[in-house]
Amino acid sequence: MLVEQDIAEITAGTYIEKIILQTGSFRLTKAEWVKNDVVLNKLIELGIKRVLVDTEKFDAQMAAVAAALNSDALERKQAFNVKMVQAKALISASKDVQRKLFQHIEEGSQIDLCSVKSLTTELIDTLFTDSDALMCAINIRKKNEYLLEHSFAVSMLMALFSRYLDIDKTIIKELAIGAFLHDIGKIRTPDQILNKPGKLTADEFGVMQLHVNHSIDIIKSIAGISQTSLDVAALHHEKLDGSGYPYGLAGLQISRYGRMLSICDIYDALTANRCYKEGSTQLQAFGILRNLAQSGQLDLSLVNAFIKCMGVYPVGSLVKLNSNRLAIVEGYNQADPIRPKVNSFYSLDKRDFELSNKIDLSMGDDEIAQSVRADDFDLDMEEIMRFLVSEA
Repeated sequence: MLVEQDIAEITAGTYIEKIILQTGSFRLTKAEWVKNDVVLNKLIELGIKRVLVDTEKFDAQMAAVAAALNSDALERKQAFNVKMVQAKALISASKDVQRKLFQHIEEGSQIDLCSVKSLTTELIDTLFTDSDALMCAINIRKKNEYLLEHSFAVSMLMALFSRYLDIDKTIIKELAIGAFLHDIGKIRTPDQILNKPGKLTADEFGVMQLHVNHSIDIIKSIAGISQTSLDVAALHHEKLDGSGYPYGLAGLQISRYGRMLSICDIYDALTANRCYKEGSTQLQAFGILRNLAQSGQLDLSLVNAFIKCMGVYPVGSLVKLNSNRLAIVEGYNQADPIRPKVNSFYSLDKRDFELSNKIDLSMGDDEIAQSVRADDFDLDMEEIMRFLVSEA
């Protein structure tokens, strides 16, 4: 039986004979079933208002499969967002730990390593079980809290990179502690130099460089700190060509761990927003890292490994899709790295948030047009994450 129906009444399994009313100019080349909600949403986006359906050809099995898939997708979305809330809580706790460390340094009191060990242990456990939510949450950055967030981000990146390189977990813990403490000496750098928006003068840069010496002195004073943690923090500004500081080491004088931390530190510094500059996209940061490696400052083999570890489109990064939507990358596709799993959430045509849609780009439903930043569209990551979490 042929019946006219509004598009809002259509479900998966419906057999559409032809389009009756639309605001656009889409042409249905042949009668066809609506296989799933992705197809239905596409029809709505194309401006389809009313269609002619054959009720006798309704496919109940197709409808049941679509319903099951929708239920599974909702469960996965809710599970991911719960993990992201937990990840945000971990990041918040890390900033509290860092604040207390700075307070103890200013007061001249003994630094307790237990809180740092506890934090980095939780960080590593999270990375080893499910890193994707943490990678997304770390992109929620506050411009005026760069130093606090940078320490945690670099520690996370170092742990992630170390795991990718199959380094023993006990060593990863020591590296994560060193990474978390690597910039602790900046508490002794004057704010007018630390947060200066323009280029530093030679004298100012000399003062800035001293933060590594301050970090070394502070870390040495911490009871129970390992030599591995101290060494990796001390080497994060050394360069293979000898142009780094504080020791001016070159080549093999710089440990593999020190070379790794340098890459993680630069990557986060490039991609983070600060009060005086906007961050780069992840792809831009990869390009800069490769240029530094090709000029002899960084280890090229480790830079290439780091890029592979992060993925062409890192989890937590934003992309613009060919459908003119913004999406956040939520998972890798090892077999097809340029087509990750994403969650679209914003229509650039409407300039507004929309019902989020998890898409596996390897299935060919859409494609990435370019890597972008939230700032490019007058959005911020906290607003985006709040929307994604509250929606579920």
